[in-house]
Amino acid sequence: MNYLSSLILLAVLLVSCKPNKSSDTAQLDEKPLKLKEALADKFLIGTALNIRQISGYNPEELEVVRQNFNSIVAENCMKSERLVPNQGEYDFSIADKFVAFGEENNMVIHGHTLIWHSQTPKWFFKDSLDQEINRDELISRMKNHINTVVSRYKGKIKTWDVVNEAVLDDGTLRKSKFYDLLGEDFIKMAFEFAHEADPDAELYYNDYSTSLPEKREGIVRMVKQLQEQGVPIHGVGMQGHVGMDYPELEEFEKTITAFSDLGLKVSVTEFDITVLPSPWDNQGAEVSANFEYKEKMNPYPNKLPDSVSTAFNKRCLDFFKLFLKHEDKIDKVTLWGVNDGNSWRNNWPIGGRKDYPLLFDRDNKPKSVVDSIIAIAKK
Repeated sequence: MNYLSSLILLAVLLVSCKPNKSSDTAQLDEKPLKLKEALADKFLIGTALNIRQISGYNPEELEVVRQNFNSIVAENCMKSERLVPNQGEYDFSIADKFVAFGEENNMVIHGHTLIWHSQTPKWFFKDSLDQEINRDELISRMKNHINTVVSRYKGKIKTWDVVNEAVLDDGTLRKSKFYDLLGEDFIKMAFEFAHEADPDAELYYNDYSTSLPEKREGIVRMVKQLQEQGVPIHGVGMQGHVGMDYPELEEFEKTITAFSDLGLKVSVTEFDITVLPSPWDNQGAEVSANFEYKEKMNPYPNKLPDSVSTAFNKRCLDFFKLFLKHEDKIDKVTLWGVNDGNSWRNNWPIGGRKDYPLLFDRDNKPKSVVDSIIAIAKK
């Protein structure tokens, strides 16, 4: 063998001895998918931000948001009680930070909420003498508030909850102050005012317990009336405050279909799953309800038992399977909080309890169901 042939043989041997990456090794080198990546071609996946997070006090929680979510909603800072506690004195400082965070991270920003019977400042319905205002004055205040807020974020906030929780569980309209002074027209007006302020924004009606047949029918009836009047309404938000045994998935699915059949976008909003016992039969999310603390109603003060954790993961995955089944109808799914520790479920309807209702635990670690959701989304 000559010298040149020896060099060629040596080169071949070196190449053949070089370790090849197996498919398993290649998979290990691949960056694991996050929720927003796995669901990217299905629907938006969002979460609610609280005031402390928006103010920068919990950077580790914001990192969870950046990595896993592509849509955000403000839990409280955009409600009228927070924005304008005193007549004519708007404070947009926190709301501006919230919107800036969404823009900086290329997220879809959802506005919550313009008109709601709860968390509305008392002055909204009173004159300078503390007397109830008349119909014309309330219309003027509604229009001014909606225009002030929506116009400020025109082109930045893409979707709005215009009216929140106006229908009772029996399907009739809630007799709120708005209803008392304006009748059912307050809903129509709110949507028209919002559309005038930003014609390009998508406008939603949002409510809880929409799986109850009577309530579902009441919302469908209300929306059809709005559509017949030419009112600009583009979607319905189904609040997902659910439990381990309510509602039935079949009823939740019926509501997705019923709202989609109206020609509207459907969003699953405020999604969380309580593992705690309920002190009453009502399955809703009426924030004014509260009950006295009793130890038996706080069964997991230190840790969630493995059996309950397994049941939670199954329940959550069942819902996401349903969402994926109807991905052609659902625009976004939004969790009501980033981790278990900052969920409102810990204090409602009984203060001082410890609940475990979200996808990330108190240490900001994803629960095992997150990997399961990613796996079924990839199929």
